[in-house]
Order: sequence, then structure tokens, then C-alpha cells
Amino acid sequence: MNNFIEWILHPQAIIQAAGGWAVLVACLIVFAETGLLVGFFLPGDSLLFVSGMLIASSDLKVSIWTFCALIMVSAWLGDQLGYWIGRRTGPAVFKRPNSKVFNHKNVAKAHVFFEQHGARAVILAHFVAIMRTFVPVTAGVAELEYPKFLRYNIIGVVGWAWSIPFLGFFLGKNQLIAKNVEIFTAAVVVVSFIPVILEWFKRRRAR
Repeated sequence: MNNFIEWILHPQAIIQAAGGWAVLVACLIVFAETGLLVGFFLPGDSLLFVSGMLIASSDLKVSIWTFCALIMVSAWLGDQLGYWIGRRTGPAVFKRPNSKVFNHKNVAKAHVFFEQHGARAVILAHFVAIMRTFVPVTAGVAELEYPKFLRYNIIGVVGWAWSIPFLGFFLGKNQLIAKNVEIFTAAVVVVSFIPVILEWFKRRRAR
């Protein structure tokens, strides 16, 4: 557990270990986090934030514009994969008989949720840890119309892929922040988990 937390809070170690392949590794991590259900634990926000800081200090030899563009494409491709995984395999799983969780009623509820809150859910999911992994799949399971998903997804991808690295890029020029990378990386991780924590408390109170 301690190694996992250290890995999340020190994504610069991943970048430094990757060497000349750092940008490719970052893109693969983003793709896995957004497109594969097993990627929910990957350090998305912290990785992008630290990458922006390293670009500002020239420790990562790539243009901030090129980096953001590549991350944007990687996140978009991952989301499309997640959506189609949910669309193709989700309904079959949820309709399994004799299951209290995976049934057609849950699919119907998810469909209603995306009809009412689809735009907000798909756009904001990228800024919330864990949610950016599962929302595209859930959208597919709920059979949210692909053109609608695509439209809102592009907005979320563009906003996330450009804002987080640029935030790190501009803050990285500040010497105080640059010397306390771990503290500010931890702050980014905490902020990304706040919506998840609030939702957990909300559900707990509702019960």
C-alpha cells in the first residue's frame, strides 16, 4: 500500500525511469487509465501535472503543446475503447439471471442517468479520479447514443488534457513550487478524489 501511494505521489520517477520513452509511456498510461477497467489505479492527474512541471524545467524534452496534443489523443482513444467495451459486453453481463447487481434494471437506471446527466457526467469524469476510467464504460452499458457521448467526451478530453499539464507547466516556473513537487502533487491527487469522497458520504447518508 505504501509503495502504491508513493508511486502515485512520485510520478516523476516513472518519467525519469522511462528516459527517452517518457512521452510514450505517459500516453500509454493515460490510454490504459481511460480505456481499460484495470487502469483505474494509474496516476493520471499527478502524471500530467508533474509532466507539465518537468517540461517547464526542461527535464522533459518535449514541447508543452506537443505533449498536451498527444495526451488528448491518447485519452480520447482510451475513452472510445471504454465506451465500446461497455456497449458490446456490458448489457450481456448486466442481464445475467439470478444476479442482484448485474441485471437489466441497473442498465435501465444507468440509461436514465445518462439521459438526464450525460453531458455533465461525461465531461467532468476526466477531472475525477477513478470516474474517468468507469464513466465511458458505464455510458456504453447505458447505451448512451454514440454521437452524444462523442460530443461531450471531446469537450472533457480537451479540457483535461490541456488544463492539467499547463497548470503544472506554469506552476513549475515558480521555484518554491518546483522545490516542493511532492506537496503540490499530493494536493492535485487529493483534489481529484474530493468528488469521489463526497459522493461516498452522500450515498452513506442516503442509506
